[in-house]
Parts: sequence; C-alpha cells; structure tokens
Amino acid sequence: MWGVGLSELAVIAFVAVLVFGPDRLPVLAKQAGQWFKVARRFAHQARDELRSELGPEYADLELRDLDPRQVVRKHIIEAMNDASDEDDEDETPRRGKRKQRPLDEGEVPPYDLDAT
Repeated sequence: MWGVGLSELAVIAFVAVLVFGPDRLPVLAKQAGQWFKVARRFAHQARDELRSELGPEYADLELRDLDPRQVVRKHIIEAMNDASDEDDEDETPRRGKRKQRPLDEGEVPPYDLDAT
C-alpha cells in the first residue's frame, strides 16, 4: 500500500494514538474512510462522464490510459512490434541493410578499409 510496510504502518498508528488520543482516533478513522469513498465516487463519475461524452468508441476508456507515460510506452511498444513484423515479412533489403547469410567454409568475411 503506497510503499508502506507493516513496520511503518505500526509506527504511524502509534504516533496517531499519541497525537489524537485513543478516544478521537476511531472518529478520525471513520471520517478518513468517508473521504476515500467520496474521492473514489468522484473519480468513477468523472470517468463515466468522460466515456459518455467521447462516445461508444471510447467505452473501454480507463483514466490511466490518459497518463502520458502510458501513452508513450504503448506507442513505442506498438512501433517495435510493427518493425519486427515487417522484418519477418519483408525479404528485400531496406536502406542499405543486407540480408546476412552464414559464410561458406574457407570464405573470408567482407572487410571495408574505408570503414575502419
């Protein structure tokens, strides 16, 4: 839960008991739970309203899909998959790339003096 382990949670609970006292702590915990419910309800309503405004082609839209990091990651992965699919399907060399083949026995590998 947010990178908080059991020991950190115990320390937070102990400090909360010291600061707020054991009699006020249940009331504050109940209020915090209600705030989380309201925030979650608000997020769901915003998502549903966005889906209805965008139309049926975005019916499966999730709010995390709008995260710019996820969008970039998704497009990079798609581009890499498309490139690997093209390499598999395309037998003709592209942009100076030669199709490599194994050397025959005794054959000398190509050597370019200008490149070294």
